[in-house]
Amino acid sequence: MMKSGAIVEDEFVCSEETHLTVRKTSLFFSRDGFTAYDSKGKLVFRVDSYGDMSEVVLMDPTGRCILTVRRKRSSLHQRWEGYIGERIDGQKPLFSVRRSSIIGRSSMTVDVYTEPRQEYQIDGSFACRNCTIFK
Repeated sequence: MMKSGAIVEDEFVCSEETHLTVRKTSLFFSRDGFTAYDSKGKLVFRVDSYGDMSEVVLMDPTGRCILTVRRKRSSLHQRWEGYIGERIDGQKPLFSVRRSSIIGRSSMTVDVYTEPRQEYQIDGSFACRNCTIFK
């Protein structure tokens, strides 16, 4: 159940810093999914990509779709848009993600379309196994 004004359900909100272990579901295929486990080894999330990697789906441990993230076509900043649940044609995005710079390696900027509008910076990389989110 979601609290009034909440973007995600309470079960996905952490009141303190939380470390997740993310594992690729297949070592042999580049376009496969990931699983995320908490510090007790409990499955928390699954991520699967479909088709040409233009759509990624974040699911709970039972396979219920939480978010759908789609690559926006013809975008210089490699923009992605996120939707609550399974994306439906005509649905407005909940957030967008873009590279802060189109030159070289850079951080990401996340715009959350809520009232009031919020923006977050994400620094880090999957290869370095580190990510920090700043409001």
